[in-house]
Amino acid sequence: MIVLLQRVAKASCTSDGTPCGSITRGLVLLTCVQRDDTEIDAKKLADKVLSYRVFSDQNDKMNLSVKDIDGEILVVPQFTLGADTNSGTRPSFSPVAPPALGQQLFDSFVNELKKSHLKIETGVFGTYMQVSLVNDGPVTFWLQQPKSSKE
Repeated sequence: MIVLLQRVAKASCTSDGTPCGSITRGLVLLTCVQRDDTEIDAKKLADKVLSYRVFSDQNDKMNLSVKDIDGEILVVPQFTLGADTNSGTRPSFSPVAPPALGQQLFDSFVNELKKSHLKIETGVFGTYMQVSLVNDGPVTFWLQQPKSSKE
């Protein structure tokens, strides 16, 4: 699984023109499920996101997690993150999970995040969406579950 994590002051999402998620201070997680991902990967990546320290402490150091600040999370499915862009000028989506597996593992990832009891909002899997956000910092990190975790 791949997550592009962005620390935000606020964010919102619409699906086919209908509002589907809105948060204040917290994280936007653009999320892609890859073909060889598992339920274990979804859990491990959710745990990592919840404890990833990207918010400033009293000394202005990134030492606090979204849980520490009681922040909010907007999770947006974005299969294009998994594209193979190594050749040509058109992306290949062969590394990306098929829709049924993608939906299943996206939902598992979201359910793991919800166990934190933070406010969790989501985009709608498989639809056209528009995402608006105010990136705070800007702070953006690419998180990917290592292939070695698939044992």
